[in-house]
Amino acid sequence: MKICVGLLLWLLGRSGVDMMEIPRGLSIGASTSAYQVEGGWNASDKGVSVWDAFTHEESSLIKDRENGDIACDSYHKYQEDVALAKNMGLQHYRFSVSWTRILPNGSPENVSRVGIRYYKNLIDELHTYGIEPVVTLYHWDHPQSFEEVGGWANDNMIDYFVEYARVVFRELGSRVKIWSTVNEPIIYCQFFDFGMNDDTRKYRCAHNLLKAHAKVYHMYQREFKDRQHGQVGIVLLCHNYYSLNGIDAEAEDIAFEFGCGWLANPIFSKDGDYPAVMKQKVAEESKYQGFTKSKLPKLSSSWIEYIKGSSDYFGLNHYTSFMVEQHPHLNDSGILKSDNPIWKKGVSDWLNIIPEGFGEVLRIIKEKYNNPPVYVLENGLSTTAGIEDLDRIKFLHDYMKQMIMAITHDGCNVQKYTVWSLLDTFEWKEAYRNRFGLVHVDFTNNRRMRTPKLSSKWLHEVITQRQLIKPDEFMKQFRAASYV
Repeated sequence: MKICVGLLLWLLGRSGVDMMEIPRGLSIGASTSAYQVEGGWNASDKGVSVWDAFTHEESSLIKDRENGDIACDSYHKYQEDVALAKNMGLQHYRFSVSWTRILPNGSPENVSRVGIRYYKNLIDELHTYGIEPVVTLYHWDHPQSFEEVGGWANDNMIDYFVEYARVVFRELGSRVKIWSTVNEPIIYCQFFDFGMNDDTRKYRCAHNLLKAHAKVYHMYQREFKDRQHGQVGIVLLCHNYYSLNGIDAEAEDIAFEFGCGWLANPIFSKDGDYPAVMKQKVAEESKYQGFTKSKLPKLSSSWIEYIKGSSDYFGLNHYTSFMVEQHPHLNDSGILKSDNPIWKKGVSDWLNIIPEGFGEVLRIIKEKYNNPPVYVLENGLSTTAGIEDLDRIKFLHDYMKQMIMAITHDGCNVQKYTVWSLLDTFEWKEAYRNRFGLVHVDFTNNRRMRTPKLSSKWLHEVITQRQLIKPDEFMKQFRAASYV
């Protein structure tokens, strides 16, 4: 369909419908991560990451035995991706840096100049079009050589990560003002840690990632802040929870603390440390299971003080909500999560579409953690392949509406909103079946041809007009303009 953009803007501007204004200063962007879009898995001197090794050696565990060897081929097509972001009007673009593209064997003594040049070119291309780069250091793709000595269960990973971060700050820091250290550490440790899947390792993994984050934060303050003037934060996944019987607020709180609060509390709360209810329940369950001490490692008083406040913003990923009820000894939290059968879902079986939950999470963060600056760095819907993604438009509209209400009515300090994702991506063990992109990617074509979806056009109008446009009104005017 041919689109007359000028007429579409005029029609929407004169439609007279009740549209919510985008708060002043709220930046709107989209996100991706290195392994999920870059491809070029062995280009130049890039080393082997843990996801390279896993998808090659355990392909039976991946849908359709796919991998990210080529993915969206953004390693070669980054200029096209930036052009898509520009045409959408995006104000920022969140992406991650591949550890093994920068340090092929993990050693800071062996820096890949080709890898550095790739990221400099990408960042410079973004700056050319006035798009702010928001860069994540670690989105689950550390060197395979480190995994072979224990991965994040090995305390040495903390210093390896600091060494890597120092190189990235030194090489790219003059071009980047917003950094995040780790994406969703709890999700990685619970579902994608490649070691033995047991609770003790899960807690050790998160413990070390928390320490690594804090050490990188303080290293940046000490070595780079004065001349680079950037911000450093962490990205946490925070679901919302509703008690199954409608009255068990304790179940809701326990579920939140074992998810979001697990690492948010040590960083953002007044007193620091792991949540009290989490320490209590893990200790009780550990004793019940015959352990001589809690499976949850203890943070010393010095570490509590060191970690507390180690983030310039609250990086938030939010997608969904769950029903919860208490079941002692079911697991360490004693919480059973479930879905409400009347809830609509995305293609991903875990993604319940509950816009109100987004607003609830923002209000919880405000109240629990003294209203920190919040950068929403992922929010989106999985669909099947296709261009006319009306479900995604409705999802984004309804979730953004709840966010705007939290900002304007409740005073939540949200400063950035980021759609996951710019492109259809390799979605980990689900491979290419679940499509989150604003842009369709043809993974059957060697050129990985990109086609903007309808949602990208809707988002463009929202950004251009600074108004949250209703899906039905957008579609009415879109179809009218398309046939002019």
